[in-house]
Amino acid sequence: MPSMIVAPEPPAVEEGAKVLMNGGNAIDAAVTCALVQGVVNPQMCGIGGYALLNVRLAGERSRSIVLDAPALAGSKTTPAMWQDEFIRLSPDGWGYFLKNKVNDLGYTSICAPGTVKALSAMLEGWGTIAWERAVAPAARIAEEGFKVDSHLAAGWKTPADYPEESSLLDYVKGNPEASRIYLKGDGRSYEAGETFRNPDYARTLRQLAERGADDFYHGGLAHRMSEDLTANGSYVTAQDFADYQLREARPVVGEYRGHRIETSPAPHGGPTLIAILNILEGYDLRALGHNSPEYIYRVSMAMKAAFADRNPRLGDPAFVDVPLEWMTSKARAGEWREHINSGQPIAVSLADPEPPDTTHLSVVDRDGNCVALTHSLGMSSGVITPGLGFMYNNSMVNFHPFPDHPNSIAPRKGRTTGMTPTIVYRDDRPALVIGAPGASRIITAVLQVILNVLDFGMSIGEAVLAPRFDCQGDLIRCHARIPEFVCA
Repeated sequence: MPSMIVAPEPPAVEEGAKVLMNGGNAIDAAVTCALVQGVVNPQMCGIGGYALLNVRLAGERSRSIVLDAPALAGSKTTPAMWQDEFIRLSPDGWGYFLKNKVNDLGYTSICAPGTVKALSAMLEGWGTIAWERAVAPAARIAEEGFKVDSHLAAGWKTPADYPEESSLLDYVKGNPEASRIYLKGDGRSYEAGETFRNPDYARTLRQLAERGADDFYHGGLAHRMSEDLTANGSYVTAQDFADYQLREARPVVGEYRGHRIETSPAPHGGPTLIAILNILEGYDLRALGHNSPEYIYRVSMAMKAAFADRNPRLGDPAFVDVPLEWMTSKARAGEWREHINSGQPIAVSLADPEPPDTTHLSVVDRDGNCVALTHSLGMSSGVITPGLGFMYNNSMVNFHPFPDHPNSIAPRKGRTTGMTPTIVYRDDRPALVIGAPGASRIITAVLQVILNVLDFGMSIGEAVLAPRFDCQGDLIRCHARIPEFVCA
């Protein structure tokens, strides 16, 4: 099996590829790549964020493991603390608007981060290179700088769609330390092609390399972070860092057209992916024609049905009872097919929205080890502890602001996500190692890549590049490359 690594950030892919070419395995490459992603895509991911890994370990008795490192609400939170701050749901469904952006921007939006714990545990458990070696490329790039790409530069120039919403630049300008690092001397953001350096982040990464990942949760870094967060009103405490625990689980497993699908468990996107595939297995999608009106209708209704089951029930399984077997059963899929075939409407309750963010990487090595890793900051809180160089997540924005909901706020609770790192097996051999950025649209994007390959015989390149659509409620959103006469 040839080695392969893919991600949206070229500098990170290059460093991961070097690890593979120098004899490292998929785990080594994934950790190295993820740390570089945090440097070159600094408001989408980083060591202040959270991660979800689907790992396949090759060998005589191959096994699959999911490592979940969620962003956990601080121990000072309470379920009803923001119910009087609610303004409205964002019209585009990407977030709850609260007074003073308390859930979105600044110290009150931060949850306890888990990415460092996940990456170090994965490397220690199954990697072959030292932690210091995995961290070194990210530290070097932060120190020497990288060329700002057009996507990052455009993000800093894109305004918010609504007055209650934050743009990427709003997060930067909301914190003095972030402004110092991410804005030039004249107060402007960096342009595409300009070199951006972050020596503070480099020093933090080198400290992590020298002292180990435990420094982030129990050592000097933990002390500096918790001192800053406490002084500025965050709900995250020093004890939240010290007590942080990874969650190890088995992937959720489904079957589709003779292939085994292994994906993320609750409270993530995997169960919804399996539910949609179960519904669609009862249709001859190839006969409908790729992205034909009938195809888009059938797939969209399957999406809508699965989200109708997901939205009112999904939450952190450590806090709520999620009916996973029912949601992902073939029997439930059959009920939904009858409903769809009858033409009856499907009512979907509002989801707990996520901002369209995040990044992903997929790696396969020559021995057949595989990693699908999705990690994120949300849109970032904008907060940087002075001298540390990295932003924290703003995952409080993803919790339901009212109590008595499966995704309501609670101390040390994780929130729902669309993260769907997935490995598809054909005859017990990995055939696809996939995932995506994009909040809850991750689920429908991963779905369509699977359909494009398994139902329509596309190559992985063709499958990823094909235009997609999304339906999670009353609207079907189609890519501009799908003709208007199809969507009308």
